[in-house]
Amino acid sequence: MMRKLALLLATASLAGCTVGPDYHRPAVSLTPAFMAAPAIASRSDAATADIDWWRGFDDPMLADFVARALAGNLDIAQARARIDQSRAAARAAGAALLPSFGAAGGVTAASQSLETPIGKIGQAFGQPRGTTQYSVGAEASWEIDLFGGLRRGSEAARADLAATEAGAGAVRIAIAAETADAYLTLRALQAQLDVARRQEATQARLVALVRQRVDQGIAPDRELNRATGALEGVRASLAPLRAGIEAQLNRLDVLVGEQPGANRDLLAAQRPIPEAPMPAGSAAPTDLLRRRPDVVASEARLAAANARIGVAVANYYPHFSLSGLLGVASLGTSNLFTGGAVAASAGAGLRWRLFDFGRVDAAVAQAKGVQAEALAAWRGSILLAAEDVETALARLAEARRERMALERQVAALTTARAQADQAYEGGVVSLIEVLDADRELLGASNRLAAVQADEARSAVAAYRALGGGWQPEAKALAFAAQPRDRR
Repeated sequence: MMRKLALLLATASLAGCTVGPDYHRPAVSLTPAFMAAPAIASRSDAATADIDWWRGFDDPMLADFVARALAGNLDIAQARARIDQSRAAARAAGAALLPSFGAAGGVTAASQSLETPIGKIGQAFGQPRGTTQYSVGAEASWEIDLFGGLRRGSEAARADLAATEAGAGAVRIAIAAETADAYLTLRALQAQLDVARRQEATQARLVALVRQRVDQGIAPDRELNRATGALEGVRASLAPLRAGIEAQLNRLDVLVGEQPGANRDLLAAQRPIPEAPMPAGSAAPTDLLRRRPDVVASEARLAAANARIGVAVANYYPHFSLSGLLGVASLGTSNLFTGGAVAASAGAGLRWRLFDFGRVDAAVAQAKGVQAEALAAWRGSILLAAEDVETALARLAEARRERMALERQVAALTTARAQADQAYEGGVVSLIEVLDADRELLGASNRLAAVQADEARSAVAAYRALGGGWQPEAKALAFAAQPRDRR
């Protein structure tokens, strides 16, 4: 009879329904292309070029630091550890669908009181006062997932794993982008410091010239004081630049997982600001649903919340379980493995929450609320992703235009500064005009260095917004591709 019952329940479990809603990606309305789509490269190798997008800056040192950060950053190490945790939880949820087996054995020694009724009866019939019992056996139990609550739990755990893996991808993208941003900021500050130092040298030569003219009685002392004040102003501007450089050096060291100061000698020498590449990727906003790991993670969390509705709904239905025990027990080891020592038992259990005063209703309502929250979060992540792309591409395009205009401005001001210097030496213009030319050239040169870095950093932001640097795994996108009977 028990064998027939077990077979019946096993068959029902395999063919049974799965309560709760199946997951299907909700409809989302997006435009066919970004407004700033022309700023995205349409070359044939764009699909592969954005995987290691940092190599597009054509700076080996930048590429090396990004690779080191991806290998040694501690935030990425934490993300990998979270994947291990989620993978273990998914295995545990899957194991709940299977029978569990165990083995047990023991030795029990007892001494019966002779002053109790049982003890007196045993003594009257010649039973020994003390006994030692030996037992060895195996036991098994199995909860039959007749209505799919455990299957929904396993589905939710797999979706959680997909979310964790995509979240780790988002961390990798963020670390790669932050490392590139720190490197580009460092090169911009070094370029600005170089401009300021060259201006300091120019201003020092001007002070020497004015002092010579004052000594000759050609110029008044106020011109010397004014030139000296301008020189000290340039020198004062060096301090914040040096402090900013130190901060970026420390930032890069920590990003690659090392103590501040570890790479100072390697990065101290000035190098040109890398030229910003044209971002590669898809110009279709709908592709962000699979390219952006944060959006993928948000959808996986939505799928997990959807599956947990089924977990809650399953509590409306009965839960069946089977259990069995097979072993041997004897008062002596010599008879332990004989036919007479064999002991066996089997049982079936039923658990059904019929009257719980609305607890299941409340659990289902709560699960539906969590699913609604996850849905809103997923839709919000799509809009924020589209905003990131549009903003980054717009900034990149405008930074490129600004950089080209500033290059023309610096070229013109450099010529004007040389002309003013010659005119002052010839006594044609006053010192004020020379100082004005110096100030304008310094400001434009500083701005050019900053904008060159802004352009490059905008390219980094565009790659990050487009989901570049992450290859979504098929299993991370397949959490919804598992058909279920809907009841």
